[in-house]
Amino acid sequence: MTALAGTFGVVIGGVSALGGVTTLAIAAARRQPERARMALAWIAAMSAGCLLAVVAMETAIVADDFSVAYVARNSTIATPLIYKFATLWGALEGSILLWALVLCGYVGAAAWRFRHRTAEPTVAWALLVMLAVCVFFFALLAGPANPFATLAEPPADGGGLNPLLRNHPLMAIHPVMLYLGYVGFTVPFGFAVAALITGRLDSRWLADMRRWVLVAWGCLGIGILLGAWWSYEVLGWGGYWAWDPVENASLLPWLVATAFVHSLITQQRRSMLRVWNLSLLIATFALTIFGTFLTRSGVLESVHEFSESTLGPLLLGFFAVIVGTGVVLIAWRGETLRKPASLGSVWSREGSFLGNNLVFAVAAFVVLLGTVFPLLAEAVWNDRLAVGRPYFDRMLAPVGLALLALMGLSPALNWRSTPAELRSRRLLVPAGAGAATMAISVWAGAHGFWQVLALGLGGFAIGSAGRLLWLGARRNGWRGLLGRTGGGMIAHIGVGIIAFGFIASGAFDSEGEFTLSPGESGVVAGHAVTYVGMTDGLESGNRVVRVRVEVEGRGTFEPAVTRFAEFGQPISTPSVATSLIDDVYLSLTAIPDVGSDEVALRVLIKPLVAWMWLGGAVLALGIAAALLPNRFGARDRVRRSGGHRADFPSAHADATADAIAPDGGDPTRSAAQDSVP
Repeated sequence: MTALAGTFGVVIGGVSALGGVTTLAIAAARRQPERARMALAWIAAMSAGCLLAVVAMETAIVADDFSVAYVARNSTIATPLIYKFATLWGALEGSILLWALVLCGYVGAAAWRFRHRTAEPTVAWALLVMLAVCVFFFALLAGPANPFATLAEPPADGGGLNPLLRNHPLMAIHPVMLYLGYVGFTVPFGFAVAALITGRLDSRWLADMRRWVLVAWGCLGIGILLGAWWSYEVLGWGGYWAWDPVENASLLPWLVATAFVHSLITQQRRSMLRVWNLSLLIATFALTIFGTFLTRSGVLESVHEFSESTLGPLLLGFFAVIVGTGVVLIAWRGETLRKPASLGSVWSREGSFLGNNLVFAVAAFVVLLGTVFPLLAEAVWNDRLAVGRPYFDRMLAPVGLALLALMGLSPALNWRSTPAELRSRRLLVPAGAGAATMAISVWAGAHGFWQVLALGLGGFAIGSAGRLLWLGARRNGWRGLLGRTGGGMIAHIGVGIIAFGFIASGAFDSEGEFTLSPGESGVVAGHAVTYVGMTDGLESGNRVVRVRVEVEGRGTFEPAVTRFAEFGQPISTPSVATSLIDDVYLSLTAIPDVGSDEVALRVLIKPLVAWMWLGGAVLALGIAAALLPNRFGARDRVRRSGGHRADFPSAHADATADAIAPDGGDPTRSAAQDSVP
């Protein structure tokens, strides 16, 4: 029954999406803009159908309905409820169903947001493009990724997910956040294509898209960080980012979207980078589809990938259609898009944004090359190559340094040009913060020129953002922390904190391996760990060995290793003694022999790694603040000015000496005033 209900929901969703596309296409062809409003009913029906399918699948999973093939392959009776719920996105067909649900949610939200503007050609074409994407994914669900196939003879119990997907609560959060990011770029993509089709290439559609881009970009960034945290907590190797191709597939659209987030304001203010911004939006959405291809085609060997399937050619073809359509449309509108605009000085806001975009483009190219080259080598030369951490570390280290430097420099710049004296005054506090960070780092034991420099640049970036927040709060109280400017600077601080954790945990970690009997100890980087005892038994039919280890000054922790009956290979579950200074990371390197009381214990000391997760929380806070309208601060300024709404000095401008700009521009608006995180 659940399979029938789910299939019915998929059919309703697919037919409704196709009906919406047809309705909008007819409205455009007959020049009947009022007819476009009828598409809203199709979108509502599509969303209802998809929701029905998802509810049916979750019901089948929770109820252990093993007549549904997907449930039989990926769930078991003994699976805890939270992981049963997450089984929906734990394998290929269910993940496409979740993608469709999130896509319907975004398209439905966009339709509701612009429901009074459906007669506008840009809005109508944007909805048509988004519905065309929906048609593609419902076609996958109706065909090669059908999640509701049934079995004539259901088994007594299912096979269950990979054990690595059911040993941490982040399984219920991390994939959903990634999907909210991936799929969220469909809305900006739809509007970018619509702007190109209609020729309405002014900045209005960009203003409409700012918050949509921020939501998708923020969800994807937080999802990537949660994935790193999950990897750190469950894989037992002590790291959080291995430059795995599937990890890279999620990083690529985030890098390109970050470039767009920063160049958006340049087009709005100076009418520059119009071709570039459209290209970035189309490339971001295309890369989400490319990442889906990498994950679901079976072309990669990765702990993250889904099983081999027939979706690869379809996803790759869809990717080619997106790229080809974007190239053709941009070439078609080339003359309209090109508008002469001078950069002005290199020491200007637009100059810093251009530098920012170039650095992110280089980063994306380096990651793309390292991810795709092994696949091309195997396809062309039938030779398996591996591009690992040394390549990425060597190529991206200068990129990271440049980004931190630009993060600290950009908030001090005006549009068009910034006099040297003004730059020096604005950069005094950030430079002092950077120098102090370097001194403290060396005192705390940091070594290596580039590592110390990177920490200093992180302090420089945080100092620059902190200076603006302090000035904003001084002028406008708590309202100075909200809106585009305050949120952007909070996000910059979050990125700086993440940089501290990333640099310190990677460059200054320590490691030790010990074979211990009860009561014996080992010492790594001044941390003593003592093996207390062991329990060895069955949990849900699987052999689980838990070892009690006392970490001096931190308490007792229990790393474990499990041999799953249906998986065979032992899975280590580490235990982490966390603090803001460092983590003591404990894992068992092998399952002990039966009857033996000796354990093989691996101990890692990871300095400041907790700062990465703390920085992620600050980044999320900044994104939330940036989504708030700037009118919060404006109301306060209007109230204090006696009711007049006028142009006031920015919340972070210097009080008097910044009052004259040589180019006649607004000298009181620095780069971060109009920036987004």
